[in-house]
Amino acid sequence: MPAFFLRSTAPFPDPRTGDPGGLLAVGGDLAPGRLLEAYAAGIFPWFNEGDPVMWWCPPERAVWLPGDFQPGGRLRRALRAKGFQIRVDSAFESVIQACAQVRRHGEPGTWIGPEMIQAYTELHRLGFAHSFEAWSGSRLAGGLYGLSLGAAFFGESMFSREREASKAAFAALSETVFAWGFHFIDGQLVNPHLSRLGARTLTRDAFLGHLQEALREPTRRGSWGLPT
Repeated sequence: MPAFFLRSTAPFPDPRTGDPGGLLAVGGDLAPGRLLEAYAAGIFPWFNEGDPVMWWCPPERAVWLPGDFQPGGRLRRALRAKGFQIRVDSAFESVIQACAQVRRHGEPGTWIGPEMIQAYTELHRLGFAHSFEAWSGSRLAGGLYGLSLGAAFFGESMFSREREASKAAFAALSETVFAWGFHFIDGQLVNPHLSRLGARTLTRDAFLGHLQEALREPTRRGSWGLPT
């Protein structure tokens, strides 16, 4: 079926009514209220710079539940050898800029344009979006960002300037949010990289069920730090 055209004040359609690839709606904006409404419904924006905003709720979702991320001995040894210093919410704008700029193997470019950077930086200022950072001395070696609602963390993007740096940031994210009682980490689109990190594939209906449960918990809003 064709995607729904989203006007500025129109609510999102039922997330189960998108096309077979998961495209649900086109249009609207990336204002904080609109973005929070989208994530609370299991919907996220994904579009190239110069295109209208496209909203997605794919039929399959990459998700980590508590215990799904279990780094093997090789990765644990590599992370110990690297000795990254992990920080949270100390350089959000640097992380999202790096996610936009650092090229990934097999990807010709980025979907994180200026409009996305501005929108998620504003969500960070409001206490909903967060960054996990792997530092090597004074150098930001890698990291990731996403946003939190209820007991759910929605991962957006990650980057590495040094081998294993993004994995170190993800390991810190997983340990932190599940220690706080979060229900899941959302990886959005199923792909081999996320599967190698232990993500499972959920159907859209199963994901939306987990989301409904997670949103019954209060949102941990504001600047985050590592558990003590």
